This record gives sequence, structure tokens and C-alpha cells, in this order.
Amino acid sequence: MRELSDRTASFTDSLIRRMTRVCNKYGSVNLSQGFPDFDPPKAITDRLKEVAEEGPHQYAVTWGSERFRKALCRKQSRFMGIDWDPDSEVVATCGSTEAMMCAMLTVVNPGDKVIVFSPFYENYGADAILAGAEPIYVPLVPPDFHFDPEVLEDAFRKGAKALVLCNPSNPTGKVFSREELLVIADLAGKYDAILPRCRA
Repeated sequence: MRELSDRTASFTDSLIRRMTRVCNKYGSVNLSQGFPDFDPPKAITDRLKEVAEEGPHQYAVTWGSERFRKALCRKQSRFMGIDWDPDSEVVATCGSTEAMMCAMLTVVNPGDKVIVFSPFYENYGADAILAGAEPIYVPLVPPDFHFDPEVLEDAFRKGAKALVLCNPSNPTGKVFSREELLVIADLAGKYDAILPRCRA
């Protein structure tokens, strides 16, 4: 039998999944994974029942429903003060994991370098590696999880093409200050880097 791809050889099972197994084994409270302990709002489940009878039932447009994309643009324009084009600047995905992989594959080529603040949600480094890029980890220093601007600039000096920015940071919950965001933006501009942004 031929060998499988070696790009995933260094990956282990998910830390989240591993902690879930440990919690299950000892009957402890699982804080590693989101398990809602409440039902969805009744208005949503009632509407789902209605829609199930209506049709037509078919695959959605691959970049997301037009009504959804337009509503998202209105919301983000209100909060960010930027007008978005729902047809050329918005893609809806099946969750943030797909969105991050899509962004990474869109931005980097094999051999490129990507800055990832650490600690980080485990997929960010893996996304870079799966895209053929090399992650450069920049530490967020406890207890307030600040970064050293000089360390960040050094990562850019090493040729980073992109930086993954998750704000609030996952898993620390750190919210970057305006001053920190300006440092990141200034360095990205100085080194002509791309910032795939995600929300936890």
C-alpha cells in the first residue's frame, strides 16, 4: 500500500478531544469543549419545522446565501464603519475552522511564513502547516498576555507573509488594546504582510 501524505504526520489528536476523554474518565467538569446546556430558542425550532415543509431543498450557494451575506454586511458596516460588497468580499463557511483554512490557503504558498501568537487555538499552527507554510510563534506573555513589539517585528523580519489575529485571543481571552492593534497594523504595513482575522 502506498504511504499517506506526510503533512499530517506531526499532528496528534486534538487537545480539546483529549481533555474531553480525561474529563469523561474521571467524571469531572469539562471546560475544554463547548457543550450547550440549553435548547435553541423556540422561535428557531418552530421556523425550522415550517421550512422543512416548504422547500425547495437543495445545496446552498457555495459562498453563502445572498440574504445572509447582505445582512452580515449591514451588521459589520454598522460596527466597523466599512462598507462591504456581499458579492465580492464576503464568503460564508461552515464554521471558523473551515474559514481559517480557506483564508490560509488563499493567502500563503508552500514555503511562506506565518506569524501565530502563542498560546493559540490549536488549528492556527496546523492550518499554516497544512497549507505548506512555516509558523513563527510570537509569545503572549502572562499574566496580561501582552506581546513584545520587538519580538513581533523580528518575526516580520524573518519574512512572515501573514499574521493570524484572533481578537479576543483564543484560548487566553486576551483583548488586544487599540495601541497593540496599531502596532500590529503598522508592522504588517511596513513589511507588506496580510492579516487573516478571525473571531473566537
